[in-house]
Amino acid sequence: MTPVSTEQIATLRIELVDTDPAIWRQVEVPTAITLKTLHDVVQAAVGWFDQHLWEMRLGGQRYGQPIPGDDWGGPPTLRADKVRLSEILGPRKTVLDYTYDFGDSWEHRLTFTDVRPGEPDTAYPRYVAGERAAPPEDCGGVPGFYYALEVLADPNHPEHEDLAEWYEGYDPDDFDDLPLKIAVDRIASRRRAGKGRKARPGMA
Repeated sequence: MTPVSTEQIATLRIELVDTDPAIWRQVEVPTAITLKTLHDVVQAAVGWFDQHLWEMRLGGQRYGQPIPGDDWGGPPTLRADKVRLSEILGPRKTVLDYTYDFGDSWEHRLTFTDVRPGEPDTAYPRYVAGERAAPPEDCGGVPGFYYALEVLADPNHPEHEDLAEWYEGYDPDDFDDLPLKIAVDRIASRRRAGKGRKARPGMA
């Protein structure tokens, strides 16, 4: 295996806002990645399926996939694939707001701390830890999610049977993070392969 050179990384805590108990993940991410790749990391670590529009916000600036005429007179949305994480990180802690699915409005808080050299011969991003399964997509956001949990806990509720069928045995406490780790590792493998191609003589 080709050794992976040391690079700057940051600790990222991903928290799904307004969930109680908190649904969160911790990932070590390279500061050289673009915000588009950061989006891919969040999707992989949380367990989303990247089926909806999204954006990130820092202060008054938005990052994402610009849609012509969608800025409502504010600052233009910057292309997330053209901005690197290192360009927006502060010296100690940086907090990004990340919205996934403008219909359900899954709001995430992305907190970056501890920028430091990564471990030699380690591929990043790297999944570290997390708690509780993410809600199913398209379930109505946080209000719809908690309403469904109440219905699922009440066998006598008139909607219980329909929601039980739709949720297919979903249990937020039944959290298996191995698939999430594998998904994040795939992103690390793609980055490692890309670096290998660029390092070969005669290749651009």
